[in-house]
Amino acid sequence: MNNASHSEAYAAAGVDITAGYKAVEMMKKHVARTVIPGVYSDVGGFGGLFKPDLSETPHPVLVSGTDGVGTKLKLAFLLDKHDTVGIDCVAMCVNDVVCVGAKPLFFLDYIACGRNKPERIADVVAGVAEGCVQAGCALIGGETAEHPGMMPEDEYDLAGYCTGIVDRDRILDKNTVRAGDAVIALASSGVHSNGFSLVRKVFDVERADLASPVGELGGKGLGETLLTPTRIYVKPILALLEKTHVRGISHITGGGFYENIPRSIPEGFAAVIRKEDVRILPIFDLIRKTGGISERDMFNTFNMGVGMTVTVPADEADEAVRILRTAGEDAYFIGEIVRSDEERIRIC
Repeated sequence: MNNASHSEAYAAAGVDITAGYKAVEMMKKHVARTVIPGVYSDVGGFGGLFKPDLSETPHPVLVSGTDGVGTKLKLAFLLDKHDTVGIDCVAMCVNDVVCVGAKPLFFLDYIACGRNKPERIADVVAGVAEGCVQAGCALIGGETAEHPGMMPEDEYDLAGYCTGIVDRDRILDKNTVRAGDAVIALASSGVHSNGFSLVRKVFDVERADLASPVGELGGKGLGETLLTPTRIYVKPILALLEKTHVRGISHITGGGFYENIPRSIPEGFAAVIRKEDVRILPIFDLIRKTGGISERDMFNTFNMGVGMTVTVPADEADEAVRILRTAGEDAYFIGEIVRSDEERIRIC
């Protein structure tokens, strides 16, 4: 650890440089778990280096995604549990990147905090590393910044950035979608990382009992259920892309079904989603009842138990479900594509 750069004046202003060095040392073991072929640098330099293998990608196209965890972090603060939100951060980026058919290569994170507590920062990065392992990408760098006077000492914000690669000829094109195509759901692990401003209001989480078992949640506590990390779908989707003709993928994030599914469907077509086939998780029923929220608003805000949808030709649908289930996903049919000039999605 580099103690030579300690500044008494800077420390008096609220920034402890040596705490930053300690955090870096503590996170190195987590970063090491994510090393894959192509990593060309160690954490701690001015830039993360990665040398991609282009031998099987004659026309490489880089695909980038960036996102954060949002106000779900408030649950981490209240529960003092910080080792899973990093998974959320990675998931929000890599799940977007794979929607165009790209394989995530590397990830960088950014943590802004009121005060650098090395052990807590290391916990956050441990979650980021776990997310990268699940996605098969490398954590090649990041930044931790202390913002005294701007953020509360016990709070932080977390964001990330991912770069992936896909061959030009394998980029998913929503214009290939046809009437009769099947829409397949991949189950979510819970609320994931969207809609938490509404969740926090519904349950008044700052004053709620987050620990006691809730019968409607299978005996789990509300806090544990809400903090469940976002599912990462990268490896199953990449396996599916190798064996079927996927025509469209939607990552169900903020805006729920109504905003995200139409993003993978061209003009002149709509997705008809059979509401009774959607396997709604108990947490969403509890949110709806507690908050008195309309069904449409629920489907327009939350994933409702569906973290991703995949559109494939009808004659490949059964095989697609089999591949996804073999890869560990709870995959099932929820609808089909129809011609429509008036609407892009119909939930009925």
